[in-house]
Amino acid sequence: MKLTCFARPPKFWTRLAMMLIGVTVQGFGLSLLIRLKLGTDPCSCLTQGVIRYVPISFGTAQLLCHLVTFIFVLRFDMSYIGFGTLGNMVCLGYISDFFGWIWDSVLPRGFFDGPLARWGLLVPVLIVFILGAATYMTAGLGSSPYDAMPFIISHKCKKIPFKAIRMTWDICFMAAGFALGGDVGIVTLGVAFFLGPVIAFMQKKLTALL
Repeated sequence: MKLTCFARPPKFWTRLAMMLIGVTVQGFGLSLLIRLKLGTDPCSCLTQGVIRYVPISFGTAQLLCHLVTFIFVLRFDMSYIGFGTLGNMVCLGYISDFFGWIWDSVLPRGFFDGPLARWGLLVPVLIVFILGAATYMTAGLGSSPYDAMPFIISHKCKKIPFKAIRMTWDICFMAAGFALGGDVGIVTLGVAFFLGPVIAFMQKKLTALL
């Protein structure tokens, strides 16, 4: 959904609460996906690669990666910027860091290394992550810079199908992340195939709230 920068759509506070809940749930799920080491979404994959070479936290690295694409969004189409943009760009990585700190503090060392824990938690954690992402996007308060850029490119290159642009965009981030040592695995494929349908499902279910 395209919105004027920081405009307040109908039921703004409901949308804002939905966005905050979605980002928090997504960060919760991301913190577990990182520890399962079975892949993450393309943007987080690149962030994982960056922190292997730069001594900063995952949250800080993800914010810096988003800021790079944010500059292009500001330059080419500010209509995608909103409260949801800032919520995802600024908070998601740090929320993941916070929950990761909790897991590292309360769970035994090596808890996520065993095949039973990794594969047993995979589907529930992936569902949580996708539901969180779908809830944040359904709120309609702006897209993360990562999600906005394929739409902007599509508007500039009208002859190329959006699906091809989005797929190329994701592949480029995955390839860069993989080259730097980030995780690419079954979760990466799960996010690619199931996030879209889940967003459509959530939009139908949450229409009454919006």
